[in-house]
Amino acid sequence: MTRSAGTDPDSSTARDVSGHEPAANPNSVDNIRENYDRVADEYAHRIFHELQGKPLDRELLMRFAAQVSGTVCDMGCGPGHVARFLRDAGAEVWGLDLSPQMVAQAKNRNPDIEFRTGNMLALDLPDNALAGITAFYAIVNLPRKSHPVVFSEFLRILEPGGVLLLAFHIGDQVLRPQELWGRPIAMEFYHLPLLPIRDSLTTAGFEIAEVVERDPYPPEIEYQSRRAYIFARKPLEHRR
Repeated sequence: MTRSAGTDPDSSTARDVSGHEPAANPNSVDNIRENYDRVADEYAHRIFHELQGKPLDRELLMRFAAQVSGTVCDMGCGPGHVARFLRDAGAEVWGLDLSPQMVAQAKNRNPDIEFRTGNMLALDLPDNALAGITAFYAIVNLPRKSHPVVFSEFLRILEPGGVLLLAFHIGDQVLRPQELWGRPIAMEFYHLPLLPIRDSLTTAGFEIAEVVERDPYPPEIEYQSRRAYIFARKPLEHRR
């Protein structure tokens, strides 16, 4: 999954319709890719400048950029706005997204940054390849049973001492919006309890460095959910 597999259900038409019949397999890689391909242009239009209204997010990304020395990947990069911010902050960054159309949007808006298609469940990267990973809402479409795979992949491709900054919606519910900004979709969006995510990260082998929580910004800026940000590190003495 990718940042497009990690977006907010962030529009006036995104609502909990848990009673309607979901797609046959809304969590499948193919389904998530197809849905984000369908909304990529409108998503990019709506989301690309969102960090302008999110001061805490900008502060945390600046702190992340100051902690890493080496190549960084923005997982689930969407239209590349987080990668753009990190590049402007001095980070050596590239982006990865499941959706080819989302990658096309990112390349169009950030011609000086590399973007690739890829799947977080099976990353085509060698061990110890990265100094850092950002994953802002990149797990929002993934059920909890997928988290150990994703977090193990993140740990594998980080170098010892490498930093992960993970952001997600706090809660314990599944949203099944029928549309996003007027485009029909058939995906599940997960709000996740904080402690199980921390436990999954530590079970994968990460050391938790810091956890930050915040209430939502105003409705005109973002979907109304409480947010969590976790700084985690791959141990310097990590052994597979």
